[in-house]
Amino acid sequence: MAELTGTQIDAALESGRIARETEPRAASARYDERSGRIAVELINGCTFAFPPRLAQGLEDGSSDQLAAVEILGEGYGLHWEALDVDLSMPGLLAGIFGTKAYMARRAGQATSPAKAAAARANGAKGGRPRKAARGRADEKSVRGSSPESRSNLLESVAFIQVDQTRSHRDLGSATRP
Repeated sequence: MAELTGTQIDAALESGRIARETEPRAASARYDERSGRIAVELINGCTFAFPPRLAQGLEDGSSDQLAAVEILGEGYGLHWEALDVDLSMPGLLAGIFGTKAYMARRAGQATSPAKAAAARANGAKGGRPRKAARGRADEKSVRGSSPESRSNLLESVAFIQVDQTRSHRDLGSATRP
């Protein structure tokens, strides 16, 4: 094990002191039933509040369960014993209210007036456009197109298929001794 010098120890202590004074940590936390938010007072005097419905594990908590919030360690986390939920203060302040999978699911549920209008417009046109078929183009995949565009599409697909065959043949010869 490496020996630490007095200077290194002093530098580490000073770094820890600065971190304790400047990093966002919780001084107190409570559930405000009137506003329906978890309010966290930070050691720097700022207040951070968020609705429990955003945080993984808190969305179905009762008022009593949400009110039983505890501060973890030096204020770097919040804990709800009855719900078995722990959230980190740095994560919350960065807008991370759960695991990566949870946040991805939440992002997919987002709605907005613009999204609703686009969905209505798409529905009026007959719904979401179908994805182009992968692989060979034939009469079924270009049904409904004009004869000229069908011809152009089939020529393009034939060119791509020939070009891919050449590439595979060239790669095969390049790997041979």
